[in-house]
Amino acid sequence: MLSAAIQILAFALALLGVLGATVATLLPNWKVSTNVWSSIMTPISQMQGLWMDCVWYSSGVFSCTMKNSMLSLPAYLQTTRAAMVLSCMVATFGLCLASLGLKCTRWGGSHRAKGHTAIAAGGCFILASFLCLVPASWFTNEVITAFLTTDLPESSKYQPGGALCVTFISAGFLLAGGVIFCLSCPGKRTRRPDYASSANPDRPVLYRDEQQRRELQTERDQPKKRQNKTVQLQMDEVKQEKALKEKPEQDQEQRLYSSPSKLPPKDIKDSYSLQEYV
Repeated sequence: MLSAAIQILAFALALLGVLGATVATLLPNWKVSTNVWSSIMTPISQMQGLWMDCVWYSSGVFSCTMKNSMLSLPAYLQTTRAAMVLSCMVATFGLCLASLGLKCTRWGGSHRAKGHTAIAAGGCFILASFLCLVPASWFTNEVITAFLTTDLPESSKYQPGGALCVTFISAGFLLAGGVIFCLSCPGKRTRRPDYASSANPDRPVLYRDEQQRRELQTERDQPKKRQNKTVQLQMDEVKQEKALKEKPEQDQEQRLYSSPSKLPPKDIKDSYSLQEYV
């Protein structure tokens, strides 16, 4: 799995892509007119966007009109509208998944679950980037084709505007962030648990940290074990000394009882003969 710093970089790129796609969807300069009038009250520039058409006059007045009729719009413009809105929604959902899949966050489940969540977020970002690139490319193609047509007058010719540039750049950011998140593979499944406790996913502890703690605990327990072994050896030595001291006394008692001169006195009845009893 990728490091936390690279994931944060990918999250920042994806965030820039989402903001850029949202701004580009709302901008009115998807295509800009090429002719310029010299009169005072004539428009200097005409711009057309996905949702409105704007005119900038030489006096400094800037007026816009909304495109209320959806059925009167050409097919490429309707498709671009739907694709850009869908791209913003998918990218926003990808940001929510990416916040759960980041290694630096406390939520999101286990280490392996975070990896799968990050891959899902990367897939959302890649899908959102294609939803930006395809309609923007189609829109650009239509604008360039209309510009190269000689049958149209000069006042009806337009060139690609700045919103298309923002759209392509945002799609690139989303694609880069999605590819980086897709590389967050959790790896092969092992028998060792990735977390110390599955009952508390809000406080994840990586296996490496737990292993280090176990090593520190064993290092702390080693002096205690050595001390206990030393005490046990001392007690065994004391027991052996006591046994060696008690053994000569027992041997001496056995010798005293085994000598014929110091036999224990017999019962008085044993000294009487049979005649005395009679």
